[in-house]
Amino acid sequence: MSTQPVTADVNPDPFAGGVPFGAKLQQLAEQQRDDPAITVVALDGTAQALTFAELDARANQWGRALAARGAQTGSMVALAIQNSVHLVLATLGCWKIGAVPIPMHWDLPEWERERVRGVINPAVTVDDTSRWELDALAASQSESPLPTAVSPTANGICSSGSTGVPKVILNLAPSLWIPQQGEPFLANWTPVAKPQIIMVPAPMYHTNGFATLLMLLSGDHLVILEKFDAALFVDTIERYRITNFTATPTMLARVAALPDIRERDLSSIVFILQGAAVMPPSLLRTWFELLSPEQIVTAYGMTENLGLTALRGDEWLTHPGSVGRGFRDTEIRILDTDKKPLGPGEDGDIYLRAPMSAGYRYLGGAPPLPSTEDGFRSAGDIGHLDEDGFLYLVDRRADMIVSGGANVFPAEVESALSGHPAIADVVVIGLSDPHWGRRVHAVVQAAGPVTEQQVIEYAKGRLAPYKVPKTVEFVDAIPRTAATKVNRSAMIAARGG
Repeated sequence: MSTQPVTADVNPDPFAGGVPFGAKLQQLAEQQRDDPAITVVALDGTAQALTFAELDARANQWGRALAARGAQTGSMVALAIQNSVHLVLATLGCWKIGAVPIPMHWDLPEWERERVRGVINPAVTVDDTSRWELDALAASQSESPLPTAVSPTANGICSSGSTGVPKVILNLAPSLWIPQQGEPFLANWTPVAKPQIIMVPAPMYHTNGFATLLMLLSGDHLVILEKFDAALFVDTIERYRITNFTATPTMLARVAALPDIRERDLSSIVFILQGAAVMPPSLLRTWFELLSPEQIVTAYGMTENLGLTALRGDEWLTHPGSVGRGFRDTEIRILDTDKKPLGPGEDGDIYLRAPMSAGYRYLGGAPPLPSTEDGFRSAGDIGHLDEDGFLYLVDRRADMIVSGGANVFPAEVESALSGHPAIADVVVIGLSDPHWGRRVHAVVQAAGPVTEQQVIEYAKGRLAPYKVPKTVEFVDAIPRTAATKVNRSAMIAARGG
């Protein structure tokens, strides 16, 4: 991997010669007819499974049902349902007719979902009521192939809502399948056998979950959890001989905390991909022991398709704390607030450029991300490069706490505190304070007996004095979404701002 500029002979249209998603599924139905395509596992362990032939036939039916309800090429279709066979069929049905699937956060309050629907303005909404009506309508439709159609934008993803403003990010790539989309992450380092058996533990309204549908179109078998549960997660690995999965640090921490995890059979795992947040070093080392450093890949990217960085665990050991170098064609720059380049070790705004990426567009009137004249863009994250070109992520500028005139990044404090054996989960926020302006406040979900003073003393041994939490609050559970994300602004507001 390299952060050097991409040469000028890169194909200006990476999707030239691509196969429409609907047609690609039809090919798989012919070539891998009886192979398992998707298996959806409920919390009680019961499962629904479809072969590629069955999936293609039902996707044709769902495409016709969505068209009967008003969807057509370019139409937005809101998918306000959790991981399920219906979610997969609705998505594939959209691609069959050239519509644009937009999975929504089904776990938001109704008033907030209504705001998001207002931004999408969908031709059809698939929710917990209409899904059954559409399923019944689809059952009455023909299974025969549909005319080939291409969605002008492959999909949309709703933002996590941490800013409080509904935002939908459209992936500007057309729904055309190219071989690169089916390449396993680990293939950047070593050959990986196909087809894979990929577990999907994350909500498919999240990029990490939804992106696995591209692997499905490469012939891989998706084993989708309706909802994440640590015990079910491990049971599923053993039962289906899972070869890889993508998970957040919170998910991996809950799995690693299972009392019998070191006795469980993880031998089928070829690699795991960790994303969505920086992995605390202590947790990463635990997974190195459960698997091996060469089986752990850490990635950093964003829904806007600005680019990706990645590294394997053995590289992390020589560059601890890094989130990798530019992955495939991604280039990295670190710029100051005046967009001037910074040197190795200097923290600044992270700008990425990936010539093969199709980019993004916001629905809802959100301003575009900062960019440079030559095409580098920033999502507002702060970090630095080392002498070898490895990127180190500090935090999001929007989450930064200015305490006593000093800048404190919550992610750094959270990473330090997460190593305490009595801390199961932690979120750090800045609260209004007459002396400090904003004081560093730790919200802790305890795993065992621990006091505020013990947490503070632990932090003092690992952080500069100004970064140590001034106050600690204990809660029964950190309020996280199904994607294990937190809404910091809501947590701050609930505590008086």
